[in-house]
Amino acid sequence: MADDELIRLAGHHRVATRYTDWRGRAADVPPGTLVAVLGALGVDASSPAAVRAELERHQERARTLPPTLVVRSDPGEGRTADRILAKVRRTLRPAGDLDVRIEPGEPDVLAEPSAEQARPVPLDGSEGDVTLGWHRLHVRQGSREESAALLVAPASLPRPPRMWGLTVQLYALRSRGSWGLGDLHDLADLATWAGRDLGAGFVVANPLHAAEPMPPVSPSPYSPMSRRFPAPLYLRIEDMPEYAALPPEGRERFAAMAARLRTLEGPLDRDAVWTAKLEALEAMYRSSPGIRHDPAFAAFRRRHGAALRDFTTWCAISEEQGTTDWRRWPSALQDAHGHAVLDEPRRGARAEFHAWLQWRLDQQLAGAQKAARDAGMPAGIVHDLAVGVAQGSADAWIYRDELASGMSVGAPPDEFNQRGQDWGQPPWRPTTLAADAYVPYREMLAAALRHGGGLRLDHAMQVSRLWWIPEGASPADGTYVGYDRDAMLGCLVWEAHRAGALVVGEDLGTVEPEVRDDLADRGVLGTSLLWFERDAEGRPKPAAQWRDLSLATVGTHDMPPITGFLHGDHIALRDRLGLLTRPLGEETADHREQLAAWLGLLHAEGLLPDPPDDVLRALADGSDAYDRQVVAALHAFLGRTPARLIGVSLADAVGERRTQNQPGTVDEYPNWRVPLADAQGRPVVLDDLVRDAEVRAVLERVSRESS
Repeated sequence: MADDELIRLAGHHRVATRYTDWRGRAADVPPGTLVAVLGALGVDASSPAAVRAELERHQERARTLPPTLVVRSDPGEGRTADRILAKVRRTLRPAGDLDVRIEPGEPDVLAEPSAEQARPVPLDGSEGDVTLGWHRLHVRQGSREESAALLVAPASLPRPPRMWGLTVQLYALRSRGSWGLGDLHDLADLATWAGRDLGAGFVVANPLHAAEPMPPVSPSPYSPMSRRFPAPLYLRIEDMPEYAALPPEGRERFAAMAARLRTLEGPLDRDAVWTAKLEALEAMYRSSPGIRHDPAFAAFRRRHGAALRDFTTWCAISEEQGTTDWRRWPSALQDAHGHAVLDEPRRGARAEFHAWLQWRLDQQLAGAQKAARDAGMPAGIVHDLAVGVAQGSADAWIYRDELASGMSVGAPPDEFNQRGQDWGQPPWRPTTLAADAYVPYREMLAAALRHGGGLRLDHAMQVSRLWWIPEGASPADGTYVGYDRDAMLGCLVWEAHRAGALVVGEDLGTVEPEVRDDLADRGVLGTSLLWFERDAEGRPKPAAQWRDLSLATVGTHDMPPITGFLHGDHIALRDRLGLLTRPLGEETADHREQLAAWLGLLHAEGLLPDPPDDVLRALADGSDAYDRQVVAALHAFLGRTPARLIGVSLADAVGERRTQNQPGTVDEYPNWRVPLADAQGRPVVLDDLVRDAEVRAVLERVSRESS
C-alpha cells in the first residue's frame, strides 16, 4: 500500500489510490502504478524526496488561475458575469479587490475572432452579460496579472423528442452497389428507408474515423488512426463527380473490380476493398487536374487549416515510409511540426490527394445526413466517437505533447470481461489539454458533429476519468485518472449546442454515480442496456422503472446479438477462447437463471404469449422456434420504457447470432469483420433487407410501442 505522502500527491492530480470494483469491493492501487501514472502526468514521484518537492510545488500553484475556466450560463440563476466573478474568487481567494476583464473569443472553434469581438469588456455590470462561447479572461490583483481561456457553456441541452431508431455497424451492411463493405451511400439509403417507411428518428453508426491510408487496415473502428477525420474507406466511388470523368475503359475496369469484391465470402476484407478503392481514387484524381484549383476545395482546406495539413502529411509520410507507426520513422520525421516534415515537395503533392479524399468524404457525409432529414428523421445520423486512437496513429503523432506516453486506456475487470481490458490507446494528459484550452478535444467534437444530428460518446467516463494502464502492466494493475469533468462536459455541451445535436453517453460498467447525475443535468442521455437493467435484488427492472433520459437498447457491439445470447453462444465462445474465470457449468447456470427471469417478465407483461419454461426447454434442445418471438418481445418491452431513444440493432432485427467483437481477443476471433447475416449465417444485403417482412414486423412493433 502507498504511503500517506504519495497518496496525497496522487489525490492532488486526480489519480485514484483506491477504487470500487464491479463486485462492489474496495481495491487498493499498487504504489508502482501510482508512480508510473504520476510520471506520465509530468509529476516526479520516483522517491520520497521527489514526492515532497512535488507537494510543495502544488501548494505554490494552489491559488493561481487555471489555464481554462468553464462557467455555465443559466438565466434562472442570475447573471453569468456574476458567476464568473464568484468562480474566480473561489479559485484565487484574494485578500483584496480584483480587476476582471473579458475579451470575447471565437464563436467557432476553427475561426479567428474578429477585431470587434476582441474588444475587452469589464465585469462590472456596465455592459450587459457575457455571451455563450469562448472568451479570454484577464484578472489583475495588485501588480500581478493572470489570464485564462473562458468558456461560457449552456446550462443544458434540450431534451430530445421520444423516438426510436436503428444502430448499425456500417461496414457490415453491404448492398449490391457497395464495394464489399457498407459505405456512405448505404447509410443514406438505410436512413431513407427507416425514416420514410418506418418512422425511425435516427441511425447510430459505428465510428467512421480514419484508418490506415494503405494496407494493412485495422479492422477495429474503435482503434482508429484519427478521431478528427473520417475514413475514405466509406466513400461510394460512383457518387464522386470525378468518376464520370474517367474514360469508359477505366469505368469498366473499376466496375469489374467492384463486382469481384461483392462476391467475397467469409470475413470482411478491408485490405482488398481499400486496395481497389485506392486504385480507383488515384485514377480519378489524375484524370481531373482541375480539382486542385476548385474554389470549394480551397475553402474546405482553409476551414480545416493546420489540422487537415497535419493529418494529410501523416498520410503521405506513412505511404513514403511504408508504416503508419510514426515511432518507427526516422527521428527527424517524428516531430509533426519540424522542418523535415514539411520541406519535401512531393510529400505536399501527395498530402493534397489525401485532402481531396477528405473533401469528398465531407460531401458524402453531408449527403447522408440530408437524406436522413429529408426522410423525416428528427435527429438523423448519430455519429459514434471512439474513446481513443491507436498508439502509433496520426493523432498520437500530431498531439504527441497532449497524450500520455507509456500509458494505455482500458477498463478494470467487470462482469463480461473478467480479466479487464487494455485498448492500446494513449490517454489525453488532463493538464496539457487544459493548457491548450481543450482545442484538440473541441476540434474533434466539432468535426464529429459537423454532419450529424447527434453524437454517441463511447465509454462516456472519458469526460470524467479513464482507466490508465502503465506499459507492460496487466489491466487489473491500472488506476483511474480524473479529468476536469466540468470543463470536458462544458466543451461537449457547447459544441452540441452549436450543432443543434443530441448527445448519448455510453455510461456502462463501473461508473461513478455522480457522473450519471452530471450527464443528466447537462441534458446528455445515458445508455440503458437491457441485460444490465436490474433492481437492487438483481431482478430484471420493470419497464416503468427505467430512466427516461437515455438510449435504451438490448445489447451492444461487445455482446452477442439477441439470438446468439438466447442460445448461450457467447459462453461457448469465451470457454473455447479461455476467457472464462468461472467454471463453464457456473456460467451456464447463471445465464439460464438470468434468461428465465427476463422471459418471466416478458410473459407477465403480455409480450411473450408462451410460458417461459416452454421457451427455455426449446432453447436447451437447440430449437430456434421461439427466437423471433423473443426478439420482438424484447424490443416491444423497450418501447414501454420511458427512455427518450429506443435503439434497435440491425443485427438483432435480422436474427444474426455472431457478435461483432469479443473483448480480450485479437486474432483469435474475426473481430469487426463479421458481415451482416441471418440466423443461418446467410448474408443479408441492404437491397433485400428493406423487403424482409419479418424484419419489418419487428421494427413496426417497436414503432408502435414507442409512439
